[in-house]
Amino acid sequence: MASVKEKKNTRAKSKSDFPKETYMEWYESMLLMRKFEEKAGQLYGQQKIKGFCHLYIGQEACVAGAVSALEKGDKYITAYRDHAHPMALGTDPKAIMAELYGKATGISKGKGGSMHMFDKENGFFGGHGIVGGQVPLGAGIAFAEQYNNTGKLCMTYMGDGAVRQGAFHEALNMAMTMKLPVVFCIENNGYAMGTSVARTSNVTGLDQLGASYEMPSESVDGMSVIDVHHAVARAAKRARAGEGPTLLEFRTYRYKGHSMSDPAKYRTKEEVEQYKQRDPIEQIKHEILDQKIATQEDLDAIANKIKEIVTESVKFAEESEYPTADQAYTDVYADPAYPFLED
Repeated sequence: MASVKEKKNTRAKSKSDFPKETYMEWYESMLLMRKFEEKAGQLYGQQKIKGFCHLYIGQEACVAGAVSALEKGDKYITAYRDHAHPMALGTDPKAIMAELYGKATGISKGKGGSMHMFDKENGFFGGHGIVGGQVPLGAGIAFAEQYNNTGKLCMTYMGDGAVRQGAFHEALNMAMTMKLPVVFCIENNGYAMGTSVARTSNVTGLDQLGASYEMPSESVDGMSVIDVHHAVARAAKRARAGEGPTLLEFRTYRYKGHSMSDPAKYRTKEEVEQYKQRDPIEQIKHEILDQKIATQEDLDAIANKIKEIVTESVKFAEESEYPTADQAYTDVYADPAYPFLED
Protein backbone atom coordinates (compact mmCIF):
# COMPACT_ATOMS: atom_id res chain seq x y z
CA MET A 1 0.00 0.00 0.00
CA ALA A 2 1.24 3.47 -0.81
CA SER A 3 1.90 5.63 2.23
CA VAL A 4 0.59 9.15 2.70
CA LYS A 5 3.74 11.15 3.35
CA GLU A 6 3.58 14.31 5.43
CA LYS A 7 4.38 17.52 3.61
CA LYS A 8 7.86 18.98 4.14
CA ASN A 9 7.02 22.46 2.94
CA THR A 10 5.00 25.09 4.74
CA ARG A 11 1.91 25.67 2.70
CA ALA A 12 0.97 29.20 1.74
CA LYS A 13 -2.06 30.30 3.74
CA SER A 14 -2.82 33.95 3.10
CA LYS A 15 -4.61 35.53 0.21
CA SER A 16 -1.68 37.91 -0.32
CA ASP A 17 0.61 35.08 -1.46
CA PHE A 18 -0.93 35.06 -4.95
CA PRO A 19 -3.24 37.34 -6.92
CA LYS A 20 -6.85 36.32 -7.46
CA GLU A 21 -6.10 35.49 -11.11
CA THR A 22 -3.63 32.77 -10.10
CA TYR A 23 -6.09 31.01 -7.83
CA MET A 24 -8.77 31.14 -10.48
CA GLU A 25 -6.41 29.91 -13.20
CA TRP A 26 -5.40 26.96 -11.01
CA TYR A 27 -9.02 26.03 -10.38
CA GLU A 28 -10.06 26.35 -14.01
CA SER A 29 -7.00 24.55 -15.36
CA MET A 30 -7.25 21.60 -12.98
CA LEU A 31 -11.02 21.30 -13.38
CA LEU A 32 -10.63 21.26 -17.16
CA MET A 33 -8.06 18.45 -16.88
CA ARG A 34 -10.36 16.48 -14.58
CA LYS A 35 -13.52 16.83 -16.64
CA PHE A 36 -11.69 16.19 -19.90
CA GLU A 37 -10.13 13.00 -18.52
CA GLU A 38 -13.43 11.80 -17.08
CA LYS A 39 -15.03 12.23 -20.49
CA ALA A 40 -12.08 10.48 -22.16
CA GLY A 41 -12.56 7.52 -19.84
CA GLN A 42 -16.26 7.41 -20.69
CA LEU A 43 -15.55 7.55 -24.44
CA TYR A 44 -12.96 4.80 -24.09
CA GLY A 45 -15.61 2.62 -22.48
CA GLN A 46 -17.81 3.30 -25.52
CA GLN A 47 -14.89 2.23 -27.77
CA LYS A 48 -14.76 5.63 -29.44
CA ILE A 49 -11.20 5.98 -28.18
CA LYS A 50 -9.05 2.93 -28.83
CA GLY A 51 -5.57 1.73 -28.00
CA PHE A 52 -3.86 2.69 -24.76
CA CYS A 53 -5.27 5.43 -22.54
CA HIS A 54 -3.65 6.56 -19.28
CA LEU A 55 -5.68 9.07 -17.29
CA TYR A 56 -4.30 11.83 -15.06
CA ILE A 57 -7.20 12.06 -12.62
CA GLY A 58 -5.88 13.03 -9.17
CA GLN A 59 -2.50 14.32 -10.36
CA GLU A 60 -3.61 17.69 -11.76
CA ALA A 61 -1.65 19.85 -9.31
CA CYS A 62 1.67 18.42 -10.55
CA VAL A 63 1.35 20.25 -13.84
CA ALA A 64 -0.88 23.22 -12.93
CA GLY A 65 1.51 24.38 -10.21
CA ALA A 66 4.51 24.02 -12.49
CA VAL A 67 3.01 26.02 -15.35
CA SER A 68 2.13 28.92 -13.02
CA ALA A 69 5.71 28.97 -11.66
CA LEU A 70 7.48 29.02 -15.03
CA GLU A 71 7.83 31.32 -18.02
CA LYS A 72 6.66 31.34 -21.60
CA GLY A 73 9.33 29.57 -23.64
CA ASP A 74 10.24 26.98 -21.01
CA LYS A 75 9.98 23.42 -22.32
CA TYR A 76 8.08 20.39 -21.03
CA ILE A 77 8.43 16.68 -21.70
CA THR A 78 6.71 13.71 -20.08
CA ALA A 79 5.79 10.05 -20.44
CA TYR A 80 2.59 8.59 -21.87
CA ARG A 81 0.18 9.94 -19.20
CA ASP A 82 0.24 13.13 -21.22
CA HIS A 83 -3.21 14.59 -21.92
CA ALA A 84 -3.17 17.14 -19.10
CA HIS A 85 0.27 18.66 -19.69
CA PRO A 86 -0.42 20.29 -23.08
CA MET A 87 -3.89 21.31 -21.88
CA ALA A 88 -2.32 23.25 -19.00
CA LEU A 89 0.06 24.89 -21.45
CA GLY A 90 -2.74 26.19 -23.65
CA THR A 91 -3.23 23.50 -26.28
CA ASP A 92 -6.80 23.53 -27.58
CA PRO A 93 -8.75 20.67 -25.91
CA LYS A 94 -10.44 20.02 -29.27
CA ALA A 95 -7.07 19.11 -30.78
CA ILE A 96 -6.27 16.84 -27.84
CA MET A 97 -9.62 15.04 -28.05
CA ALA A 98 -9.26 14.69 -31.82
CA GLU A 99 -5.86 13.08 -31.24
CA LEU A 100 -7.43 10.58 -28.86
CA TYR A 101 -9.89 9.76 -31.65
CA GLY A 102 -7.01 9.36 -34.11
CA LYS A 103 -8.33 12.17 -36.30
CA ALA A 104 -6.30 14.32 -38.71
CA THR A 105 -7.22 17.46 -36.75
CA GLY A 106 -5.47 16.09 -33.66
CA ILE A 107 -2.44 17.78 -32.15
CA SER A 108 -0.23 15.05 -33.67
CA LYS A 109 -2.42 14.79 -36.80
CA GLY A 110 -4.00 11.58 -35.54
CA LYS A 111 -0.71 9.68 -35.70
CA GLY A 112 0.22 9.74 -32.03
CA GLY A 113 -2.95 8.96 -30.16
CA SER A 114 -3.12 9.07 -26.38
CA MET A 115 0.56 8.39 -25.72
CA HIS A 116 2.32 10.63 -28.23
CA MET A 117 1.07 14.20 -28.12
CA PHE A 118 3.30 17.11 -29.13
CA ASP A 119 2.77 20.86 -29.32
CA LYS A 120 5.92 22.71 -30.34
CA GLU A 121 4.18 26.09 -30.25
CA ASN A 122 3.45 25.69 -26.53
CA GLY A 123 6.77 24.09 -25.69
CA PHE A 124 5.43 20.57 -25.20
CA PHE A 125 7.80 17.86 -26.48
CA GLY A 126 5.70 14.77 -25.77
CA GLY A 127 4.25 12.18 -24.86
CA HIS A 128 6.75 9.21 -24.85
CA GLY A 129 5.83 5.54 -24.65
CA ILE A 130 9.20 4.08 -23.61
CA VAL A 131 9.41 4.07 -19.82
CA GLY A 132 12.12 6.55 -18.83
CA GLY A 133 12.99 7.28 -22.45
CA GLN A 134 12.00 10.92 -22.11
CA VAL A 135 14.40 11.58 -19.20
CA PRO A 136 17.64 11.89 -21.22
CA LEU A 137 15.65 13.69 -23.94
CA GLY A 138 14.67 16.29 -21.34
CA ALA A 139 18.32 16.71 -20.39
CA GLY A 140 19.12 17.11 -24.09
CA ILE A 141 16.49 19.82 -24.50
CA ALA A 142 17.97 21.59 -21.47
CA PHE A 143 21.42 21.34 -23.06
CA ALA A 144 20.07 23.09 -26.18
CA GLU A 145 18.66 25.90 -24.01
CA GLN A 146 22.01 26.23 -22.23
CA TYR A 147 23.99 26.13 -25.49
CA ASN A 148 21.80 28.79 -27.07
CA ASN A 149 21.86 30.88 -23.91
CA THR A 150 18.07 31.32 -23.91
CA GLY A 151 17.62 31.53 -20.15
CA LYS A 152 14.92 28.85 -20.43
CA LEU A 153 14.70 25.41 -18.85
CA CYS A 154 13.12 22.00 -19.41
CA MET A 155 10.62 20.40 -17.05
CA THR A 156 11.18 16.66 -17.37
CA TYR A 157 8.35 14.55 -15.93
CA MET A 158 8.41 10.84 -15.24
CA GLY A 159 6.55 8.27 -13.17
CA ASP A 160 7.97 6.48 -10.15
CA GLY A 161 8.62 3.36 -12.23
CA ALA A 162 10.95 5.25 -14.57
CA VAL A 163 13.56 5.79 -11.86
CA ARG A 164 14.51 2.08 -12.17
CA GLN A 165 15.78 2.71 -15.70
CA GLY A 166 19.48 3.21 -16.25
CA ALA A 167 18.76 6.19 -18.50
CA PHE A 168 17.40 8.04 -15.45
CA HIS A 169 20.71 7.79 -13.62
CA GLU A 170 22.77 8.55 -16.70
CA ALA A 171 20.70 11.68 -17.34
CA LEU A 172 20.97 12.89 -13.74
CA ASN A 173 24.73 12.36 -13.73
CA MET A 174 25.24 14.21 -17.02
CA ALA A 175 22.86 17.04 -16.08
CA MET A 176 24.65 17.62 -12.80
CA THR A 177 28.10 17.45 -14.40
CA MET A 178 27.13 19.96 -17.09
CA LYS A 179 24.91 22.06 -14.77
CA LEU A 180 22.01 21.82 -17.21
CA PRO A 181 18.85 23.93 -16.69
CA VAL A 182 16.52 20.98 -16.16
CA VAL A 183 14.00 20.16 -13.44
CA PHE A 184 13.48 16.41 -13.08
CA CYS A 185 9.98 15.74 -11.71
CA ILE A 186 9.01 12.31 -10.41
CA GLU A 187 5.21 12.03 -10.34
CA ASN A 188 5.21 9.42 -7.59
CA ASN A 189 1.63 8.15 -7.59
CA GLY A 190 2.59 5.17 -5.44
CA TYR A 191 2.41 2.49 -8.11
CA ALA A 192 4.57 1.73 -11.12
CA MET A 193 1.79 0.16 -13.19
CA GLY A 194 0.41 -2.23 -10.56
CA THR A 195 3.21 -2.68 -8.03
CA SER A 196 3.70 -0.29 -5.12
CA VAL A 197 7.00 1.53 -4.63
CA ALA A 198 7.35 -0.13 -1.22
CA ARG A 199 7.39 -3.58 -2.85
CA THR A 200 10.04 -2.69 -5.43
CA SER A 201 12.54 -0.61 -3.50
CA ASN A 202 14.07 -0.22 -0.07
CA VAL A 203 14.14 3.52 -0.77
CA THR A 204 10.58 4.85 -0.96
CA GLY A 205 11.54 8.51 -0.65
CA LEU A 206 12.47 8.91 -4.30
CA ASP A 207 13.89 12.39 -3.78
CA GLN A 208 16.83 10.63 -2.10
CA LEU A 209 17.95 9.27 -5.48
CA GLY A 210 19.42 12.67 -6.31
CA ALA A 211 21.91 12.38 -3.45
CA SER A 212 24.15 10.06 -5.50
CA TYR A 213 24.85 12.99 -7.81
CA GLU A 214 24.80 15.71 -5.13
CA MET A 215 21.74 17.10 -6.89
CA PRO A 216 19.47 19.42 -4.88
CA SER A 217 16.35 17.34 -4.26
CA GLU A 218 13.04 17.81 -2.55
CA SER A 219 9.90 15.85 -1.74
CA VAL A 220 6.75 17.88 -2.43
CA ASP A 221 3.07 17.41 -1.63
CA GLY A 222 1.88 16.78 -5.17
CA MET A 223 -1.75 17.10 -4.10
CA SER A 224 -1.20 20.79 -3.33
CA VAL A 225 -0.90 23.10 -6.34
CA ILE A 226 0.51 25.79 -4.04
CA ASP A 227 3.33 23.55 -2.79
CA VAL A 228 4.11 22.44 -6.34
CA HIS A 229 4.28 26.07 -7.49
CA HIS A 230 6.72 27.04 -4.74
CA ALA A 231 8.96 24.01 -5.28
CA VAL A 232 9.14 24.51 -9.05
CA ALA A 233 9.80 28.25 -8.60
CA ARG A 234 12.79 27.45 -6.36
CA ALA A 235 14.14 24.91 -8.86
CA ALA A 236 13.64 27.30 -11.78
CA LYS A 237 15.53 30.05 -9.99
CA ARG A 238 18.51 27.73 -9.56
CA ALA A 239 18.38 26.61 -13.19
CA ARG A 240 18.24 30.15 -14.58
CA ALA A 241 21.12 31.19 -12.34
CA GLY A 242 23.32 28.53 -13.95
CA GLU A 243 23.37 26.36 -10.82
CA GLY A 244 22.11 23.27 -12.61
CA PRO A 245 19.31 20.74 -12.17
CA THR A 246 16.92 19.90 -9.34
CA LEU A 247 15.10 16.65 -8.59
CA LEU A 248 11.54 17.05 -7.33
CA GLU A 249 9.45 14.14 -6.08
CA PHE A 250 5.76 15.02 -6.34
CA ARG A 251 3.92 12.78 -3.89
CA THR A 252 0.65 12.40 -5.74
CA TYR A 253 -2.00 9.77 -6.47
CA ARG A 254 -4.02 8.52 -9.41
CA TYR A 255 -7.61 7.61 -8.70
CA LYS A 256 -7.84 5.33 -11.72
CA GLY A 257 -5.74 2.32 -12.67
CA HIS A 258 -2.48 2.57 -14.57
CA SER A 259 -4.44 2.54 -17.82
CA MET A 260 -8.05 2.01 -18.81
CA SER A 261 -7.43 -1.75 -18.93
CA ASP A 262 -6.27 -1.83 -15.29
CA PRO A 263 -8.98 -2.55 -12.66
CA ALA A 264 -6.50 -1.56 -9.88
CA LYS A 265 -7.33 -4.51 -7.64
CA TYR A 266 -3.93 -4.21 -5.97
CA ARG A 267 -5.18 -1.40 -3.69
CA THR A 268 -8.13 -0.93 -1.37
CA LYS A 269 -11.12 1.37 -1.77
CA GLU A 270 -10.20 2.81 1.63
CA GLU A 271 -6.80 3.86 0.34
CA VAL A 272 -8.29 5.64 -2.67
CA GLU A 273 -10.82 7.44 -0.49
CA GLN A 274 -8.04 8.49 1.89
CA TYR A 275 -6.29 10.31 -0.94
CA LYS A 276 -9.53 11.79 -2.26
CA GLN A 277 -9.81 13.63 1.05
CA ARG A 278 -6.78 15.62 -0.15
CA ASP A 279 -8.05 16.14 -3.69
CA PRO A 280 -6.07 18.98 -5.35
CA ILE A 281 -9.11 20.61 -6.92
CA GLU A 282 -11.12 20.53 -3.69
CA GLN A 283 -8.16 21.98 -1.80
CA ILE A 284 -7.88 25.03 -4.04
CA LYS A 285 -11.67 25.37 -4.16
CA HIS A 286 -11.78 25.58 -0.36
CA GLU A 287 -8.89 28.06 -0.44
CA ILE A 288 -10.80 30.29 -2.85
CA LEU A 289 -14.03 30.17 -0.85
CA ASP A 290 -12.43 30.45 2.60
CA GLN A 291 -10.39 33.49 1.59
CA LYS A 292 -13.40 34.98 -0.23
CA ILE A 293 -11.38 35.22 -3.44
CA ALA A 294 -14.51 34.27 -5.38
CA THR A 295 -18.03 33.01 -4.72
CA GLN A 296 -19.58 29.62 -5.31
CA GLU A 297 -21.51 31.21 -8.17
CA ASP A 298 -18.20 32.22 -9.77
CA LEU A 299 -16.92 28.65 -9.51
CA ASP A 300 -20.17 27.27 -10.87
CA ALA A 301 -19.80 29.54 -13.89
CA ILE A 302 -16.32 28.13 -14.51
CA ALA A 303 -17.67 24.58 -14.20
CA ASN A 304 -20.40 25.32 -16.76
CA LYS A 305 -17.84 26.86 -19.11
CA ILE A 306 -15.64 23.76 -18.86
CA LYS A 307 -18.60 21.48 -19.47
CA GLU A 308 -19.20 23.31 -22.75
CA ILE A 309 -15.51 23.13 -23.71
CA VAL A 310 -15.43 19.37 -23.19
CA THR A 311 -18.70 18.90 -25.09
CA GLU A 312 -17.36 20.97 -27.99
CA SER A 313 -14.12 18.98 -28.03
CA VAL A 314 -16.03 15.71 -28.40
CA LYS A 315 -18.21 17.16 -31.17
CA PHE A 316 -15.12 18.44 -32.98
CA ALA A 317 -13.37 15.07 -32.71
CA GLU A 318 -16.36 13.09 -33.92
CA GLU A 319 -16.94 15.37 -36.90
CA SER A 320 -13.28 15.42 -37.96
CA GLU A 321 -11.85 13.17 -40.66
CA TYR A 322 -9.30 10.42 -40.23
CA PRO A 323 -5.90 10.93 -41.87
CA THR A 324 -5.70 9.56 -45.39
CA ALA A 325 -3.41 6.68 -46.37
CA ASP A 326 -0.92 8.96 -48.11
CA GLN A 327 -0.24 10.68 -44.77
CA ALA A 328 1.59 7.58 -43.54
CA TYR A 329 4.82 8.90 -45.07
CA THR A 330 4.55 12.53 -43.96
CA ASP A 331 6.03 14.01 -40.77
CA VAL A 332 8.48 11.11 -40.51
CA TYR A 333 11.63 12.83 -41.74
CA ALA A 334 12.53 16.52 -41.55
CA ASP A 335 13.76 16.39 -45.13
CA PRO A 336 10.72 15.81 -47.39
CA ALA A 337 13.03 14.54 -50.12
CA TYR A 338 14.50 11.82 -47.93
CA PRO A 339 14.97 8.67 -50.08
CA PHE A 340 13.42 5.23 -49.67
CA LEU A 341 10.04 6.50 -48.43
CA GLU A 342 8.20 4.57 -51.10
CA ASP A 343 8.95 1.73 -53.49
